[in-house]
Amino acid sequence: MIAAPQARLAEVKGLGGAGITELKIVQAAANRLLRGALTKQPVLSSWSSVLDYCRSAQGFADREQLRVLFLDKRNQLIADEVQQTGTVDHTPVYPREVVKRALELSASAIILTHNHPSGDPTPSQADIQMTKAIIAVASPLGIAVHDHLIVGKDGHASLKVLRLI
Repeated sequence: MIAAPQARLAEVKGLGGAGITELKIVQAAANRLLRGALTKQPVLSSWSSVLDYCRSAQGFADREQLRVLFLDKRNQLIADEVQQTGTVDHTPVYPREVVKRALELSASAIILTHNHPSGDPTPSQADIQMTKAIIAVASPLGIAVHDHLIVGKDGHASLKVLRLI
């Protein structure tokens, strides 16, 4: 409920502007706490923290967004950035821009993550092809793509676990 768009919350009988603001404050605080857990340790040492953070940050959004976690050599989080925001079922992704930003941040690795507003985290053929395109651009430059996570209301999918990358 706290991740619902403000317009949807406004439709709830008895929930006014102040209540909506309070819910959004709780959402921001929860996201900040989860992100704090990622920055204090190597990301890959706590995969459940990564999943919890990604799911809370974007799993309930009403539009697709591609988020990139940029990691240093010790797999610690350098930055977490939303690269693109799209529609309910598509986000344009530009591999060149993803890798360009990784180079600007001196990232050694990245984790791609995006949401499926439908709730079903099953990767599409376009998701797989886009991930392979980013790997093809990043790999020769020494940037590893550790995984591509797809999150939704109904769970998550990892392209690496599914052996799609």
